[in-house]
Amino acid sequence: MTHSPGIEIDGVEWRVEPGLTDYAAALAFMQVRADDIRAGTARERIWLVEHPPVYTAGTSAKADDLIDPARFPVYVAGRGGQYTYHGPGQRVVYVMLDLERRGRDVRCFVTQLERWIIRVLAKFDVAAKVAPGRVGVWVDTARGEEKVAAIGVRVRRWVTLHGAAINVDPDLTHFGGIVPCGIADHGVTSLRALGQNTAMGDIDAALKATFPSFLAALVS
Repeated sequence: MTHSPGIEIDGVEWRVEPGLTDYAAALAFMQVRADDIRAGTARERIWLVEHPPVYTAGTSAKADDLIDPARFPVYVAGRGGQYTYHGPGQRVVYVMLDLERRGRDVRCFVTQLERWIIRVLAKFDVAAKVAPGRVGVWVDTARGEEKVAAIGVRVRRWVTLHGAAINVDPDLTHFGGIVPCGIADHGVTSLRALGQNTAMGDIDAALKATFPSFLAALVS
C-alpha cells in the first residue's frame, strides 16, 4: 500500500483514504508506521478510512460473541477491547501519535479520544456521552443508551495505533453477527438513524476542526 502525503495539522500528517481500504493492509501499514514513528523516520499520522465489511477481534474478545463467523471476514486486530464491526458508511479514525512526547499517559489518551469524538458529534447536534463501565461513545435514544462510536486502541512502544469508528451511515444490521464490544444489553446506532443526514466529508471537516484541542489536551 502506497500513500501520498496528506495535509498537516499541528505537525501531524492527515490522510483521507479514498474508497474502501482492505483491513489486513491497514493493519500492516499501521504497524510499520508505528515503528517508523518510534524510530523518528516518519511523522505522526491521523488516517481516515472506510473498510469493506469485516468483524475484528480485540485482545479481550470472547468466542461466544462471534455469532455469525461466516458472515464477513474476521480479523484479529491486536487492539484492546472485544469484537466490533467495520464497514462502508463508518468513518474509522486511525490515530498514530507518539505518547513519548505527549505525556506517556494512556488513560489520558483514551479519555481525550472519547472527548474528541463527542465534540465532533456535537457539531451535528448529537448529544453524545461516555458511559461508566462501558467503552465507546453513547447517545440516549427511545430504546435506551446506544453506541454511536467505538473506541479501541493499542500502544506499541509509546506509539498509538487504531483509534475510533464513528457510525455515520453503516448498515446497522451488519452488527447482528457479533455482540458488539461484548455488550448485549445495549444497541448500536448511527447518525443517520438519529435523523442526521451527514456526509462523510462533513465528519472529516469536524474532526480536523476539533483536532487541535484534542492534541493540546494530551500535553497539558
